[in-house]
Amino acid sequence: MKNLIVSVLLLFPLGLAAQEMKIAVVNQQEIFNLLPELSEVEKEMAAYAKQYQDAMKTMEDEYTRKYSDLTAKGDSLTENIRVLRMQEIEELRTRIENFVPMAREEIDKKQGELITPLNEKILKAIKEVGDENGYAYVTSPQMMYYIGSNAIDATDKVKAKLGLK
Repeated sequence: MKNLIVSVLLLFPLGLAAQEMKIAVVNQQEIFNLLPELSEVEKEMAAYAKQYQDAMKTMEDEYTRKYSDLTAKGDSLTENIRVLRMQEIEELRTRIENFVPMAREEIDKKQGELITPLNEKILKAIKEVGDENGYAYVTSPQMMYYIGSNAIDATDKVKAKLGLK
């Protein structure tokens, strides 16, 4: 009996601490979409992607032109010249096939470089709001399976910290 009383007295402070723990929810995506820097990132990404689109179009146009030329003159060309032109077309097709995944990778890399500072800015503001308000945890609704009614929505506080409306 004495052990039971001691155990209850030892666990009692832990129960109080757990009840006082404040948990906040922040909609990071909503905040991200409101950042004024986002429009500049989108413009820069569009310009960057356009360079790859233009290069791809140039290669595709060259492929189409060479293929059409070979088709139109195919019977009048000597066997050696026809084989050389077919090899050129095949090499160009291979370059195009290799270009597509490389372009995607480079575009994704650039996007990461441009978006990372925005996410870091938001995370810093979330941390500051969490520290200022004594939250034990700050989480995102996109990653939770359940959010209870007593969870605090700190999205507006983070927006205010970042000067967003």
